[in-house]
Amino acid sequence: MNRRLLTSCAALLLSACAVSPTGRHQLRLVSDSEVSQMGVTAFQQLKDKTPVTKDPRESAFVQCVAHALTAQVPNSALTPASWEVQVFDSKEINAFALPGGKIGVYTGLLKVATTQAQLAAVLGHEISHVLAGHSASRVSNQMASQFGAVLISAGTGLPADAIGAGAQYLVLLPFSRGDESEADILGMDLMARAGFDPEQAITLWQNMSKQAGQTPPELLSTHPSNATRIADLQKNLPKDIPIYEQARAAGRKPNCGST
Repeated sequence: MNRRLLTSCAALLLSACAVSPTGRHQLRLVSDSEVSQMGVTAFQQLKDKTPVTKDPRESAFVQCVAHALTAQVPNSALTPASWEVQVFDSKEINAFALPGGKIGVYTGLLKVATTQAQLAAVLGHEISHVLAGHSASRVSNQMASQFGAVLISAGTGLPADAIGAGAQYLVLLPFSRGDESEADILGMDLMARAGFDPEQAITLWQNMSKQAGQTPPELLSTHPSNATRIADLQKNLPKDIPIYEQARAAGRKPNCGST
């Protein structure tokens, strides 16, 4: 690689550096609008191959919790005013949020997150991945690895198939443990602002850690150890209790029931 190309690559990488809400450095080779398009594409692909629940009670419960949370999220290219929420009929214990305002919940999760606050803990975590730029960072890291010098030397624009490939990266690849820990804390903050008891996040993850013995749910498969994440949430709880109390005093009192 010649000196000019090396200089171009270095300049692009420097310009692609971003910082998360807690100060962690990220690689961002895709714009918010591009990663949002990837999210929309990925969500449509999932809907095309995964049936949705036929139980209106399950759907209403998830919709209620999700909308209470997204009401506290500022509008942007990644997070539009109107979010699409789907409940997929699957035994998988999982949920996700994608850039472009897309949320998916598998019915298997509702066997574990049975209260509104516990579901809010999961969805707050997933939405926080979007808010913290984890989706764009994950796609960027994978694209930089796959396309290498071709992508970097281009300087601007993405390969023609990058949008479709990026959609797959959003769904298939795990976040880093650092991303997961950050999403835990930001998710607890979000649920408190929405009026859900943040202490239930600790209860939820304790319940989740007991599932399936030595084979954790997909939701937990790439996370920090249960002891570490629960300890981090317990440490963060005193900060979020006043936020929760202020939200309740302001009238944010979700009444979504349970499954």
